[in-house]
Amino acid sequence: MTTKEYLAQVARAEALKCWHGAVMGLKSNIQPIIEPWAGNKWTLKEADGLWCAAFVYHCCRTAGYDFPIRPRECASCNLAGCGAWEEWAKEDNRIGWRGPACQPQPGDIVLFDRVFANKVHDHIGIVLENRPNSLITAEGNLGNVSGVVERPKDGHIRGYISLPDGFVY
Repeated sequence: MTTKEYLAQVARAEALKCWHGAVMGLKSNIQPIIEPWAGNKWTLKEADGLWCAAFVYHCCRTAGYDFPIRPRECASCNLAGCGAWEEWAKEDNRIGWRGPACQPQPGDIVLFDRVFANKVHDHIGIVLENRPNSLITAEGNLGNVSGVVERPKDGHIRGYISLPDGFVY
C-alpha cells in the first residue's frame, strides 16, 4: 500500500472519530489536532471553528508524512491556514499541484473556495473517492465536527495537492 492510499484510510478513520470543537454543549476534543501549533500560542478557543487545515495536517502526520507546520515555502502563514497549503505546493517542486479539472486520486488533498464564507481558500479536505460528478472527502471542521462528506465537482474546488509517497521534508 502506498503512503497516499494509507493517508486516505487514515483520513476516513480520523474523520469518523467525531472530532469536534465546542458544539452542542460539548467540550472540544480537538486538542490533539491543534497540538503542533501550541508553541505558536494557538488555543482551543482560537482554533474552534477554524481547524480544517490542522485536521489535514494531523491526518498526513498520522499516515507517516514528515513535514513541518510551516515549510519555508509558506510565505503567508503556517499549515493551519488553507492558503499555506497551496503556497507550499506551488513553490516546492517535489509536491504536485493540479487544477480543479484533474482527476484526483484517494489521498490527494483538495482545496476549496467559498464553501463556508465568500472567500478563497476557506476549506480543505482529503479525497477518499473520486466519482464522476462528486468527491467523497474526509474533512475536519465540517460545522465544527469531523466527517466524511460528498461534495460536487463544481466551481468550489480550487485545486488538488498530491504528496509523493513516503514524502519527507
